[in-house]
Amino acid sequence: MPSPEDPPGFLPPGGNYKELLSYRKSEVIYDFTFRFCERFLNRGDRTIDQMVQSARSGKQNIAEGSKASTTSTEMELKLTNVARASLEELLLDYQDYLRVRDHPLWDKNSREALYVRKLGKTKDESYETYRTYMDTRPPEVLANIAICLIHQAGYLLDQQIKRLEKDFLKKGGLRENMTKARLEYRRKD
Repeated sequence: MPSPEDPPGFLPPGGNYKELLSYRKSEVIYDFTFRFCERFLNRGDRTIDQMVQSARSGKQNIAEGSKASTTSTEMELKLTNVARASLEELLLDYQDYLRVRDHPLWDKNSREALYVRKLGKTKDESYETYRTYMDTRPPEVLANIAICLIHQAGYLLDQQIKRLEKDFLKKGGLRENMTKARLEYRRKD
């Protein structure tokens, strides 16, 4: 417990990434992609590594950016954008999977896509929300489900980036806050 003469801190609390919807959605995408690749791509296909690593990068960069937020808004923004870019790469891989196999890509307002979006809004969404589909649906349906999930995560990350930008404009960065805290401490002393 700080004593009354201790100066106030200037570091914001570090991010709790597990509370971020973008992180939780990205974790679902990683789990889904890992299993999709394991089941439907041929062993030795380089696409497996690419897809799994893109999904992993999406999830991991959200976590890393959130933790870096304590000392660097810039780093948080960069890593959140890397997560967004990684998921965009994964989106292209799933779209390629459908295209080269002559499978249809669901329209974003199709009955199926709307159903997946509805599933994605459940409070306790996890891979378990989609396990039954992974176990029972053909790969073209699963690729479309993954595409819907990636679009949801992309939207969440776009909103997160906008919020980070607004927060920076309102609150400033670490150096500004350090200077402010130091000047305030000197003023009180």
